[in-house]
Amino acid sequence: MTASENAKVTDVDLVHAAQSGDVHALGLLLVRHQADMRAVALSILGCGPDAEDALQDAAMIAMRRIGDLRDPAAVAPWLRAIVRNACRMQLRAATPIPVEDVETLTLPRGEPDPEELLNGHALRDWVWHALDELSPRLRLVTMLRYFTDVTAYEHIAQLCDVPVGTVRSRLNQARAKLSQALLATANATHDDVAVQEKKRRTEAEETMRAARQGLFAQALKELCSPEVEITTMKGKRMQGIDWLLGAMNRDLDAGVRQNSANVVTGRDVVIWENSLISPPDDPFHCPPAVIWVNFLQANRVREIRLFHPHRDDDVVCRCCHGRR
Repeated sequence: MTASENAKVTDVDLVHAAQSGDVHALGLLLVRHQADMRAVALSILGCGPDAEDALQDAAMIAMRRIGDLRDPAAVAPWLRAIVRNACRMQLRAATPIPVEDVETLTLPRGEPDPEELLNGHALRDWVWHALDELSPRLRLVTMLRYFTDVTAYEHIAQLCDVPVGTVRSRLNQARAKLSQALLATANATHDDVAVQEKKRRTEAEETMRAARQGLFAQALKELCSPEVEITTMKGKRMQGIDWLLGAMNRDLDAGVRQNSANVVTGRDVVIWENSLISPPDDPFHCPPAVIWVNFLQANRVREIRLFHPHRDDDVVCRCCHGRR
């Protein structure tokens, strides 16, 4: 499509195309509104790397959430709102303000019809296909940053056991490579990731259910390789499932329960976000959540890294997790 032809295409047309899985349409939308998006970032953060990071974050969020835009005619203020939220995230260096805040810009509508659901699946499939084209190191930081609640650079650095500067560098590389990969694979046919996502989510839920039923050991043996390596929040490493069994049993004895809240699936890594529910008579026994990063090999977990997203006012926890 030539520049003159691009100019004749409306934002509404581009949004509809992007929601149908057309990455070129999404790219054109971002280019078309780049100046306004940049102006918002500069007005909040000034010139510098933080503004550029916010713009890149906004592009990633728009890519991930374009299917949620209910009023295509409102795409310009929607994009600007995403940039503002990304800038606030930079300023607060904490959990980002949910993109759902921009829903005030759109009008609600009924449940999507089957054709809309299929279009949403197409968008999801090419996003995850492109993510799988990244190297394992780049893919992990991207999954954490954009698809879990572990969004702060220092938390990602701690979980990945690398300096904060390395996290920033890897995210910059990932965003550039992801953009190239999406463009290169836009017209390809991709596997439906819903099947794999459902399998991994069921796996997570059944593992936590097994723990509550006293069947955690058997569940871990089916999930993990015999030589699985466990890394705790404090950086302690051990091999085998014994430590994990002991930690879970101590939690259960204290009245703490883990429930699966979110599962993010990649080619060779599956991230579990589990809520930790403390007993009513000791509501601050444990932190509110624990992250399991499960690294796969031959479809079995070869390594697990445990992490608790925490705030500055967190204190040492009295249970095995190490923080509260």
